[in-house]
Amino acid sequence: MIRPAVRRRPQPRPRRAVVRAVFAAAVVSVLAACSTAADTSDPATPSAPPAKAPVASARVTHALPDDPVRMLLPATGAEGRWTQGLDTFGQQVAHTVTASCASKGGFALPQNAPPPAFIRFFELPDLDFIAQHGFSHSAEVPMPAAPPATDRSGTPDEVRRCQDEGAAAADALRKTYVQPQADWFKELDSLSSDPATVKAMAALPDCLARHGIDVPDEDGFFRHTDTRLHSAAPVDLPRENHVLGGAYADCMRPVEAVREPIRERLRTRFLADHTDEIDELRKTLVPALRRAEERHGVRLSFPAP
Repeated sequence: MIRPAVRRRPQPRPRRAVVRAVFAAAVVSVLAACSTAADTSDPATPSAPPAKAPVASARVTHALPDDPVRMLLPATGAEGRWTQGLDTFGQQVAHTVTASCASKGGFALPQNAPPPAFIRFFELPDLDFIAQHGFSHSAEVPMPAAPPATDRSGTPDEVRRCQDEGAAAADALRKTYVQPQADWFKELDSLSSDPATVKAMAALPDCLARHGIDVPDEDGFFRHTDTRLHSAAPVDLPRENHVLGGAYADCMRPVEAVREPIRERLRTRFLADHTDEIDELRKTLVPALRRAEERHGVRLSFPAP
């Protein structure tokens, strides 16, 4: 099933939120690896029917929310894009500091580390985004130009030292907000047992069946999607991605219609219970992010439709 290891934070989220956050990330490799083949295939080939609609390329935005706390405490899928950008900013900082350390040391880093990527949260499904882009990669994360290359490979100790330096820079950025964010995602995790949510989720299999997808639940849908995307011919991947994303978005809308008001009420209570901490974050979070942008030469970005 498409559930790669998550890039963990200094303090982990609740297990359910972590596991469900990263489904779309692995689909990137499936679709990207086959994009060239899909572009060069003969559209007249009988086994390669065209997609009903193209999966549009996503872009990035740099616009901050009116209340910066929404980056930490998202209540809707659309707000989760700000959380994705904030999380990815830590990756950008770590990646850039690690690369700079290696360049100063005159050695090259291993090429097996994945670049920073926006990771979606399926506890907060962004249904409009999924309907438009399917489960493919949402947008490319802006990164500064790589330092000059060198032919010498770093020793394990050298590489580890630079990776530790990058991790320390990211941790220094995250330490001011990682705990309230983890506390908030723990609150979101409680929705899985909420009676209204359970009732809404019970209707999901019937809706998916109307789209020709016979699965018992949401996890079954992800297993089904994993199988279809890995077994599809390269030229069929855009169509499969679009069809699966459209079906998921359609069938999850009644669920989100129930869950979003509950999340909003939970957030109102959470803000009231953490007034001093939240007030401090409202004053300090954005200035801290701007200082990190200037220091490390990276820019806070968010996926956008």
